[in-house]
Amino acid sequence: MSKSAYPPVASHIDDPEDAATEGRRKMDWALQHMPILQSLREEFETEQPLDGETIGMAMHVEAKTANLVELLALGGAEVAITGCNPLSTHDDVSAALDAHENITSYAVRGVDDEAYYDAIDAVIDHEPTITVDDGMDMIAAIHEDHPELIDTIVGGCEETTTGVHRLRAMDDDGALEYPVFAVNDTPMKTLFDNVHGTGESSLATIAMTTNLSFAGKNVVVAGYGYCGKGVAKKASGQNANVIVTEVDPRKALEAHMEGYEVKPMKEAAAEADLIITTTGNRDVVVEEHFEVMQDGVLLANAGHFDIEIDLDALSEKAVDTYEARDGVEAYELPDGRRLNVLAEGRLVNLAAPIALGHPVEVMDQSFGVQAVCVRELTANGDEYAAGVHDVPDDLDREIAEIKLDAEGVDHDSLSDEQRDYLDSWDHGT
Repeated sequence: MSKSAYPPVASHIDDPEDAATEGRRKMDWALQHMPILQSLREEFETEQPLDGETIGMAMHVEAKTANLVELLALGGAEVAITGCNPLSTHDDVSAALDAHENITSYAVRGVDDEAYYDAIDAVIDHEPTITVDDGMDMIAAIHEDHPELIDTIVGGCEETTTGVHRLRAMDDDGALEYPVFAVNDTPMKTLFDNVHGTGESSLATIAMTTNLSFAGKNVVVAGYGYCGKGVAKKASGQNANVIVTEVDPRKALEAHMEGYEVKPMKEAAAEADLIITTTGNRDVVVEEHFEVMQDGVLLANAGHFDIEIDLDALSEKAVDTYEARDGVEAYELPDGRRLNVLAEGRLVNLAAPIALGHPVEVMDQSFGVQAVCVRELTANGDEYAAGVHDVPDDLDREIAEIKLDAEGVDHDSLSDEQRDYLDSWDHGT
């Protein structure tokens, strides 16, 4: 299948066969707890809805994602994939994917920037007809460097907040030339993946990386979108004192009304034991904040890119840096204070050495949405104009119904009279 000169993962690791065996073990464990993908596997294998498609993906290559990738391949597609973050790939899982006859994986953990983008180009060399992105790097590369492919691309899907922000900006500029589903913004993603997934996995990773408790600590959460809400809720549930920083007055008011302290970052940073950024924006924690932080503060990022904490400014201020623990880099300042950065300021729940990403059950829902969106593009792609599109509501509800069935949960349905009432305007009081 490979058309690229850039080598797939097998050429980067010592024993790809043993690695693939271990990666498959991780995938099998995850799949046991992914009833949505299990249900879709039955449908996709039988109906082959993706036959003839080539899918290019840039995702966090770990066991849960791998089950989505394999589902798409079982549905008839040829799939090429690489990572969307240099530190979130599990090489053994990448090797397991590459061992599949219809999948080529270029994802390798710890690559430098040049190799990272070379791998994205390698995926694009397969001439995908559908793209699945987490962060929008592949879509950007196609538009900037491979515009000749756009006419043959049916559409794409975008997984995360940062990527959707970038896509909407691109769309507003009239620069997005094929349709993309904003998977991040659909209820089955935002209400579960962003809230519970980010909240639980970020705090669990920080706790395992540092071996420290949240109880009684001042935990500063930068941003009160869905991800920030999840982090704040879960930290509060572990008896932390949560302080929220926000730039949107309505979200700041929401955080205040939900019982959290709300302060500007400069005030919050002076009190923080832990700061977690969740904004998807740059320069959230900068030099003026480093100046007021207390000795031993932990700095972690739960946004997609490593630009929320200004590590260049912190490096310039530091007189020494050293690895305090696996995944914790200490920056010692001239006055002796030590500011501890987790996972190089990258997405902490995936980039830290101990990280495993969101819980399996949560990602089952998000990847279920991805799968049915790819199916929709294959079946009805011509109906969508270039630009950002909401996930069709019937697809989102389909995933919710599969999950409820798997959990043995029944629920009410509208009667014909109720549906008529909701659809009419003339009943009055």
